[in-house]
Amino acid sequence: MLNDILGGINDFMYTYLLLLLLVGTGLYFTIRSRFVQVRLLKDGFRLLLEKAGEENGEKQVSSFQALMISTASRVGTGNIAGIATAIAAGGPGAVFWMWLMAIIGGASAFIESTLAQVYKVKDGKDFRGGPSYYIERALGKRWMGVLFSILLILCFAYGFNGLQSYNMSSALEYYIPGYTDSIYPMIVGIVLAIATALVIFGGVHRIGFISSVLVPIMAGAYLLMGIATVVLNLPQFPGVIKLILSEAFDVQAIFGGMAGSAVVIGIKRGLFSNEAGMGSAPNAAASASVSHPAKQGMVQVISVFIDTLLICSATAMMLLLSGVQGEAGVLDGIPFVQQAIAVNVGKWGIHFITAAIFAFAFSSLIGNYYYAESNILFIKDNKVLLFVFRCTCILAVFFGAQANFSTMWNIADITMGCMAVVNIIAILLLGNIAIKVLKDYESQRKAGKDPIFYEKNVGLDNTDCWKS
Repeated sequence: MLNDILGGINDFMYTYLLLLLLVGTGLYFTIRSRFVQVRLLKDGFRLLLEKAGEENGEKQVSSFQALMISTASRVGTGNIAGIATAIAAGGPGAVFWMWLMAIIGGASAFIESTLAQVYKVKDGKDFRGGPSYYIERALGKRWMGVLFSILLILCFAYGFNGLQSYNMSSALEYYIPGYTDSIYPMIVGIVLAIATALVIFGGVHRIGFISSVLVPIMAGAYLLMGIATVVLNLPQFPGVIKLILSEAFDVQAIFGGMAGSAVVIGIKRGLFSNEAGMGSAPNAAASASVSHPAKQGMVQVISVFIDTLLICSATAMMLLLSGVQGEAGVLDGIPFVQQAIAVNVGKWGIHFITAAIFAFAFSSLIGNYYYAESNILFIKDNKVLLFVFRCTCILAVFFGAQANFSTMWNIADITMGCMAVVNIIAILLLGNIAIKVLKDYESQRKAGKDPIFYEKNVGLDNTDCWKS
């Protein structure tokens, strides 16, 4: 009964409230910024090569590492199972709307990540920040910042990380008969808990290093599988693209059942896979050592595109080129992907998907933890509290491997929805600051300079890290 109630709240939030808020906000900032996510995409790729600053001879987090931390959290099992579910429920047309939402959402990602850079704070030799920080500094509402932090911690540290652990554990059911009722889930939980502890007790630099190595490898391997699938089925590829476009604008696909239509499902999958505007990625964006806040805003747009236009599209191609027909509630999620990949490349492809699930889920786990740590430090910067918090996060991973988290999934989704509402309100109120920062960046670039930011450039006097 509780799960039914939570499911109803979840459906309302994600089908109506958040859909309108996130799409509307993305369109608004796309127009205000004059399509910054497209105009300055080339700048974003160039900035990935910039080296980080140093503090007492030690390198700080680079733009590339911050990008990988945020991409680690964005790219998870939803990029595999979530896309399969979207196509099974909404049809191939959902893929087009997923692509469109990534482009629109890129503007929101730029705004929130730029604000996170403007209002970041120094933490020893590192930086931290995010929505809680710009809510407190720019809006003067600490209570609202604390509320955001609590919602994010509940969602990412306990909800989503427990679920990522469960996804990794349940991926082994294919190989071990009676897996759920055996001791193996506990063993997997112990192994994952130890691996997580080794990463999170190493601090932000270890998280940044692991992410910058693991994410490119796993994303690259997965994209190669997608490309191989296209090459092996090249004659069918134009037909699949035509199918996606035709069903995207089919009257039944658009209006049929509305909540189950290709439009709504595609928009939901795109927005909630890349998390643009949700307030999570700015926590990673703030950690980068850059000379101008807009630089990291542009870099974070790339993370949105990597997640949806590349990783999600790779899954879509694997599914649609296989000829296997998905059906909501019958053949969707991981089983749909496994059957499709077996048709494409043979049975060994199933083992590849299992490995991908482990890599994607573990990278999400450490990326999610980083977001939560930044917010626990916002509430109270205390070493004892941080140690206890890390221990509870490890326990969530341990128990997550052994439980079915259907109720926790709904709770995590609802807390993330509430978190997104708080962040959207904040960035709509503060968006003008990010636009001014963007204009400052562009004026310096036109003058042939490597942009360097000072708060007085845009009439601010309330930042920690950008004094002249």
